[in-house]
Amino acid sequence: MMADPLTLFTSIGLSEQKAKETLKNDALCSALKDAIAQAQRVLGAAGVDKATGTLLYTMTSRLRDPKRLGFLTDHIAQRKICTELQLAAALEFVKSHPQDPINQQEFESLCGVGVVITPEQIEDKVEKVIKKHKDQLLQERYRFNMGLLMGEARGGLMWADGKMIKNEVDMQVLHLLGPKTEADLEKKPKVTFHTKAKAPAGEVKEELTMNGEIKIEGRSLMDELRGVALNFHKPGENYKTEGYVVTPKTMDLLKQHLEFTGGQIRTRFPPEPNGILHIGHAKAINFNFGYAKANDGICYLRYDDTNPEKEEEKYFTAIKDMVEWLGYKPYEITHASDNFQRLYDLAVDLIRRGHAYVCHQRGEELKGHNPPPSPWRERPAEESLVLFDRMRRGLFAEGEATVRMKIVMEDGKMDPVAYRIKYTAHHRTGDAWCIYPTYDYTHCLCDSIENITHSLCTKEFQARRSSYFWLCNALDVYCPVQWEYGRLNLTYTVVSKRKIIKLVEEGTVRDWDDPRLFTLTALRRRGFPSEAINNFCAKVGVTVAQATMEPHMLESCVRDVLNDHAPRAMAVLEPLKVTIANLPEGIRNDVRVPDFPANEFMGSHVVPFTRTIFIEQSDFREVMEKGYKRLTPDQPVGLRHAGYVISVQKVIKDAQGRVVELEVHCCSSNEASEKPKAFIHWVSEPQKCEIRLYERLFLHKNPEDPSEVPGGFLSDINPNSLQVIDSALVDISVSKAKVFDKFQFERVGYFALDPDSTADKLVFNRTVTLKEDPGKM
Repeated sequence: MMADPLTLFTSIGLSEQKAKETLKNDALCSALKDAIAQAQRVLGAAGVDKATGTLLYTMTSRLRDPKRLGFLTDHIAQRKICTELQLAAALEFVKSHPQDPINQQEFESLCGVGVVITPEQIEDKVEKVIKKHKDQLLQERYRFNMGLLMGEARGGLMWADGKMIKNEVDMQVLHLLGPKTEADLEKKPKVTFHTKAKAPAGEVKEELTMNGEIKIEGRSLMDELRGVALNFHKPGENYKTEGYVVTPKTMDLLKQHLEFTGGQIRTRFPPEPNGILHIGHAKAINFNFGYAKANDGICYLRYDDTNPEKEEEKYFTAIKDMVEWLGYKPYEITHASDNFQRLYDLAVDLIRRGHAYVCHQRGEELKGHNPPPSPWRERPAEESLVLFDRMRRGLFAEGEATVRMKIVMEDGKMDPVAYRIKYTAHHRTGDAWCIYPTYDYTHCLCDSIENITHSLCTKEFQARRSSYFWLCNALDVYCPVQWEYGRLNLTYTVVSKRKIIKLVEEGTVRDWDDPRLFTLTALRRRGFPSEAINNFCAKVGVTVAQATMEPHMLESCVRDVLNDHAPRAMAVLEPLKVTIANLPEGIRNDVRVPDFPANEFMGSHVVPFTRTIFIEQSDFREVMEKGYKRLTPDQPVGLRHAGYVISVQKVIKDAQGRVVELEVHCCSSNEASEKPKAFIHWVSEPQKCEIRLYERLFLHKNPEDPSEVPGGFLSDINPNSLQVIDSALVDISVSKAKVFDKFQFERVGYFALDPDSTADKLVFNRTVTLKEDPGKM
């Protein structure tokens, strides 16, 4: 007896979440069960291990010709196909050779069957490549383009594991050059080229992605979005794309479309106004607006406002604000509701043509993977038209009737709903309508109405591509092309609107813009520059595969921008009072501090220096410890920017024995007997402020994965995700800062002014630390 499907799929290595998603797709579920059963017959008692199971899942999810299922399954089970590279080649081969019989010898040759790349072969190949570039490596050291080494090594080892090649390259480079020095770690000066000019030969840089494959870094996001990356169709050449249906009217409709648009590229960003945009939407914004911008096209901001129960004005406003914050200006702001009358008229036409009908099945009857077919599917069009009119006039109760389209979608969903009844006033149309169209019905028709050339959406909408094409063609209207790309996800967070609302309701976070979240409003409040978010999206690239990234990769982009744009200031989070005994009472000197020490021409500010200053408690230790370079009774330190060195004369403690003040002696750094081992920051006549330090909101990488967090995401909250310091001190140079202004507090981190700030009390959010903490997991 074969185990139940959920247990079966998890037994071959699928996560419980992935297994449940697979169960929702009848075709994929059936194909995977057949593949597992066949593989088990081949493998016998050994069973299907995780590596084989992963290949079987990948094969069944990507295979377009089910008659090749058994052929490929046998090759996987017999370990003839044992890597993702071989499987990709095999899938491509069967796709391009639909006729029987398959030439076994040609197939195995082109798919690397039987090819075994030994570690010794990899070592030898990498050694030859290193030797070839040895002189340049020794000269440029770690600034050398390591991607070039990877590319040349892989060129002779087509079927080798990319990770093994990368590890060998890293090891041999380390053996040749030794560990990185401080000079190696310095940032390489940026080289920019005019957008229309080609980079000089040899200046195209490459970097390694995590799976060992090579990605061109020298191209900007705009370059990628010029269409090469995904081989997009040209305007008017819709019919050349896979799956596009050509009808007798297609070419006339395309001709009319081209006459209207003049061949201009048109995209749209179509969010639902029922929540705040998150980091994943940033990729969608960059993709839609960026692709249009890179090709001299236009992009609409279109609100998909077809669900009045969940839409609020604050979401409409926040979405527009976030699009503009990321640097994009919509060609026009539109709404699905702009087209309610036209969409209704098209639905009437769809029923009249026999492609839709009024159904009375209740919502609960339609749940599950295989709901029963509607008994009203063959209802006469005239009868459905009468009933649809009654729906329109409010003569049915909610849930009593729907309009359904006669189509089976790619994921097996039969007859999706086009219209449902909702007695809820709409944000824009008020009580004019009591029936509202669904996404499945609205989206493609609004694209058609706006003459969109490229309907860009995330991969989960791939199952709706056939219905997208079907509906436009069923109504004989212009049919755009839907293109899918991989979603951008981050670990250690949740972005589901429902789950964020739960976090707000539970009091775990304050609101949608709590800086521990990864909504765009939260990231802005925390101090993330919009440029850094766009740079992060560019690094992720235009990919079809889903990308799950670590937060530290985004934080790295933030540091790169803030290092160049956030002026320096000095702040002390845990103050320790220091009295300079050899300075007279009332003395006050002005100390000029550069805003950007690396480039003093970018400005400076003045801070006072008096007899009383404050330093960080952690910058003083009463007992000297090995390796400690800051202030002790036996070890002086320098004061940054002040030109003084201080040495301890007296340690003052409270009744509990805690150090509360130091009396010190100061001298000019030029007069000091020896150069101090460290220079620390300080403040004098400072402004009191509140500092909020943020850590990850969740303890585990995937808080929504039951196998990782059995108790659910609410049980995974990090109790130390927020630390509030209400007695911090900051120098007066920041006193006139505006909300969201950003600073680097020297030796402490990057901070931004929070909207909670008042004239009497500034509040700063820590955006990121100065360096990535290697201890964070």
